[in-house]
Amino acid sequence: MAIAIGAMVGAGIFILPGVAYMAVNGPAVVLAFLLAGILILPAAFSASEMATAMPEDGGSYVFVERGMGPLLGTIAGVGNWFMLSFKGALALVGGVPYLVFIAPGIAEYIIPLAVALAIFFTVINIVSAKSAGSLQFAIVGVMIVALGYFIVGGVPSIVPEQTAGAWNFGSGGLLAATALVFISYAGVIKISAVAEEVKDPGKTIPRAMIGSLVLTTALYVAVVYVAVGVIDIPAAIEAGDLQSDGEGPIMALAAEQVLGPIGTAVIVAAALLALASTANAGLLSASRFPFAMARDGLAPPSFERVSDRFSTPVLSVAVSGGVVALMIIFLPIDQVAKFGSAFQIIVFILVNLALIGFREGAIDEYDPVFTSPLYPWMQTFGIVSGLLVLTQVGLVPFAGAAFITAVSIAYFYLYVRPRTDREGAARTGVRKNVGETALKRTTDLFDERRRYDTLVAVTDDTPPETSAQMLRLAVEISDSRGGDITVGTFKRVPPRTFTAGDTTSPRIDPPEWAVNATTSPVGIDDDSRSDGGVQEGAGALSNVTFRETETEDPGRAVVEYASFHEEDFIMLERRVEELYEPYRRGLNKYVLKNAPCAVLLVEDRGFDGADEIAVATNSGTYDPVKLLVANEIAEGTGATLTLLQTVPADASDERRAVVQEYHDNLRRILTVDADSRVLETDDRVEGLSRFAESADLLVTTTQRRGLQGAVFGRPGDRLVDSVDCSAVMVQPPDKRQSGLIQRAIIDRMFNR
Repeated sequence: MAIAIGAMVGAGIFILPGVAYMAVNGPAVVLAFLLAGILILPAAFSASEMATAMPEDGGSYVFVERGMGPLLGTIAGVGNWFMLSFKGALALVGGVPYLVFIAPGIAEYIIPLAVALAIFFTVINIVSAKSAGSLQFAIVGVMIVALGYFIVGGVPSIVPEQTAGAWNFGSGGLLAATALVFISYAGVIKISAVAEEVKDPGKTIPRAMIGSLVLTTALYVAVVYVAVGVIDIPAAIEAGDLQSDGEGPIMALAAEQVLGPIGTAVIVAAALLALASTANAGLLSASRFPFAMARDGLAPPSFERVSDRFSTPVLSVAVSGGVVALMIIFLPIDQVAKFGSAFQIIVFILVNLALIGFREGAIDEYDPVFTSPLYPWMQTFGIVSGLLVLTQVGLVPFAGAAFITAVSIAYFYLYVRPRTDREGAARTGVRKNVGETALKRTTDLFDERRRYDTLVAVTDDTPPETSAQMLRLAVEISDSRGGDITVGTFKRVPPRTFTAGDTTSPRIDPPEWAVNATTSPVGIDDDSRSDGGVQEGAGALSNVTFRETETEDPGRAVVEYASFHEEDFIMLERRVEELYEPYRRGLNKYVLKNAPCAVLLVEDRGFDGADEIAVATNSGTYDPVKLLVANEIAEGTGATLTLLQTVPADASDERRAVVQEYHDNLRRILTVDADSRVLETDDRVEGLSRFAESADLLVTTTQRRGLQGAVFGRPGDRLVDSVDCSAVMVQPPDKRQSGLIQRAIIDRMFNR
């Protein structure tokens, strides 16, 4: 608790009350401190829960990295390291007004003294974290006693008129003042950064974190209420004791009025101790972030080494101390302090998100001793309120936080990503949820056991062999489902100025290519023959009808026929030439874009039965309709299905396990024998084609045609063109309604 209170009680209470008073233009600064403490409570509960489940050095970095993945973990780790270093540097030079208050002549030596203090605290933290903690406990004890003395001594001198409106929610600038003092509570979760060195973290950390927040909030509210009540801040500004923005030794001025010389000396000493406490706690916590990141492979391994003599991460502490010293010498600390609050808000938002990631990710190893109350409403409140306050910090602070975030992202992609393959619990959970949703859709479709009617659309350009193959496949698909098949021949005719009536599709005799189109005889509908009989050589089935349509636009006629007759599938010859003519209006493109039902594009390479059918997914999960088509063909031919899917060569173990589990569940849904192969490769087309080459039939998904395909690529078409077997490309009935963002997310979750 000493570390958390020491990290919080510092510049916030001794410097910010006057500045926040001017921001809210009145005594509602008291309410601003209270609101800030309340808004941080969700992050404190979230951090407490995760710290009891993962008592590791690193604090919020560890929570975000484990819950949301290494990218956001890197942002949290690098950002916290810099922000704590900035805060430590600010604390060391932030006592200037108080030093000048008692010794105006030493102001010019502030920077050397601050650097010396930075070196001193660095040495203390290198020698032993225990020594640092002991020193922290002593500093915090003195500071609390001094502030308690100020409260008790100042209450009788409060001027009621000066505190009127202290609890006024309608005060202008209240949110801006709340955002300003937010950084005063930044140390609340810092105890978790040294969790690995805490005895019995399951009980100690929640008590210390929540207790320190409650105690500090009460202390802040009481101290600020007394300070505002005993000193006339506008008058002090007019007299030159405070700057025009309220900055200055406001606590010393208040103590001078109510406690006398001795009391003033005590408060000034407490202020200096508080600033030193903030610097010490900030350096202690900041040094643990590179240590924890190195242990996870997100920073060079030298930061992970622990001294045999001191049992502390010497390099991590030394570098952090050096960064603080350099900031004191070279950087405008006052500007850094302003956007430090913005980044701390972002970190608290990420902490709340991380807890949601762990809870929803259903990680077996996640077993906290303490659990946050009111989940997920507590975390949702923390996220929403954090975003609201973030809008009040101002443009420059927000830009500073954005810059640090951008630097962290660049560092992740340049250094971290090539060295780690982990992913967060949230992403694993999302991937599982995506897989479970796809499994449910597949199960529902297979359980329907409904009939499927198919329109086999042929044109003047369709070769007889391809027409026969499409009919064979249509028979296999509809055989077990009892659906009807219509073979429609759509003949193109020249444009006509006048027409005698609507387009008709009369029945015709089966063409010669259809007589023995399937390995088992095809039944021909009696009414389709002019003699009213059954085609010689046909079997007992009578589910195929032949029709002919003369039309100026075969594509439109196919779509209109399928719509009117409520077909479930349209089967077409795949026309490769359309792929490379973005602006040409072809039959495939028109039907794919406008079809009211599923579309099957057939690439004919001499299909005459199958022993193995490869079912490949180019992106995301398997569409249920594609699986149904492959399953029915396999059931009719007696073939075995092979499910093919790729993951990156550097995919995490979690990703591979989730995808394999998804495949195992799919195999239980299918009604035929099925194998599964999850391929680790960065070239999806090459990997899939290598394993699909031995199959007798490939079933995959249609791709974008025209300009969209030219821009976004057509891996499905490249896959079909790279194998020698026949192929069926499936566009499900709802494919056209899937958004680009939705497809990209699913693809990212499962394939890339």
